[in-house]
Amino acid sequence: MSSESGSVLVRSPKTHVVLLPSAGMGHLTPFLRLAALLAQNHHCQLTLITTHPTVSLAESSLISRFLSAFPQVTQIDFHLLPLDPTTVNSNDPFWLRFEAIRRSAHLLSPLLSSLSPPPSALVYDVSLISPVLTAIEALGFRLPAYIFFTSSARMLALFAYYHVVATTTALQFVDDVLEIPRINPAIPISSIPPLLLIPNSLFANIFIEDGPKLPHFNGVLINSFQGIETEAVEGKVVGALPPLFAVGPLVPCEFEKIDDQGEQLLKWLDDQAQGSVVYVSFGSRTALSRDQITEVGDGLVKCGFRFLWVVKEKLVDREEQEGSLEIMEKTKGKGLVVKHWVDQGEILSHKAVGGFLSHCGWNSVVEAAWHGVRILAWPQHGDQKINAEVVERSGLGIWAKTWAWTGDDPAVVVNGEEIAAKIKELMQSEMLRVKAMKIGQEAKRVASVGGCREKILKGLVQEWSKNRMDA
Repeated sequence: MSSESGSVLVRSPKTHVVLLPSAGMGHLTPFLRLAALLAQNHHCQLTLITTHPTVSLAESSLISRFLSAFPQVTQIDFHLLPLDPTTVNSNDPFWLRFEAIRRSAHLLSPLLSSLSPPPSALVYDVSLISPVLTAIEALGFRLPAYIFFTSSARMLALFAYYHVVATTTALQFVDDVLEIPRINPAIPISSIPPLLLIPNSLFANIFIEDGPKLPHFNGVLINSFQGIETEAVEGKVVGALPPLFAVGPLVPCEFEKIDDQGEQLLKWLDDQAQGSVVYVSFGSRTALSRDQITEVGDGLVKCGFRFLWVVKEKLVDREEQEGSLEIMEKTKGKGLVVKHWVDQGEILSHKAVGGFLSHCGWNSVVEAAWHGVRILAWPQHGDQKINAEVVERSGLGIWAKTWAWTGDDPAVVVNGEEIAAKIKELMQSEMLRVKAMKIGQEAKRVASVGGCREKILKGLVQEWSKNRMDA
């Protein structure tokens, strides 16, 4: 808004939005994609609160590229209190970082109070709900707060409802499923993240403590859209939730591109026939066992399709070893095997890629949907079986339900013959190809100028602007 006083034009400050992501690429990536939209398309003033050092090199690299692309964004380092790992029921470096941020959250109050102009809204990660909410309540001014839920709407339903059943005398499943009001079909017990069923695990504690707090927020943002999840747009998740804003699909941005390492992959893809390549990646947090890597390689060779495979042996990328794997020699001439971080968006957008063997991390599902690439779902941990249900129900792909996931008996591996057969089923299905293509078209319609995503974000920014003017 602007007003005139004599000949002087006075402009009001931009709407100031503070973003607080958490650890891991699965949480950071959609936050930065949302930030890019708010800065570029909706002209918000942004403050990005980050913790340093990051757990992985990929996170620090992505933050650096984002800040270089958007120099107008203010970055604030959030210095965490030391965390004694012996006091935490986990050895996962990403979950340890979640807990360190939660235990340091009270330090956010003076940090938020010092911002100028005062923020119009705070959007922060779902893994930090209760402690950051306490920090907000300690402020001397009203700050509208929104949660960014970085998984599917179906997973949000579980998050919002789980405390209801978990705090009863015993966690009850009827006919091996968990019935959630307004969610159909029910969630099978086999899809519940295993950590959620372990008493006093960090994962279970966050669900039980934070789920009941959702009604305290002004809204929940989610990276989804009607073409893949009707619940996301219609808000049919759980009755007591605040407004649900489907701000997806949030897809790869220009700042994410890695020039040096991408050229070799793209040149190789350019030489392949249209729709002939299977892209294989299990995300930034999944390290397969050596035995399972061997079987995946065997399956890829036997399936008869060209493949591009991103191999990961260590949970944290800083610990990955340089050099080639034996599997690289065995698959030579059949496909391309790499061990470094890749620009997944560029790969999925390439005309040669016709299928995606994926762990079903939610960002990967949304990216595949955006590019109309069918998925063979092989969930590995966390929310990924629930996301695989979304993939299967939407028609975006197929799910090998009997395949083991991380945390199961490590001696159990899926053999190469099974993997080859499922890849053939995926790549030879014309029905899946057409359905995935239609989902991609719907994703682009939602994200187009004047589409649902723009209207939702515009409405949010207008609401935040009112708070700025009322301050």
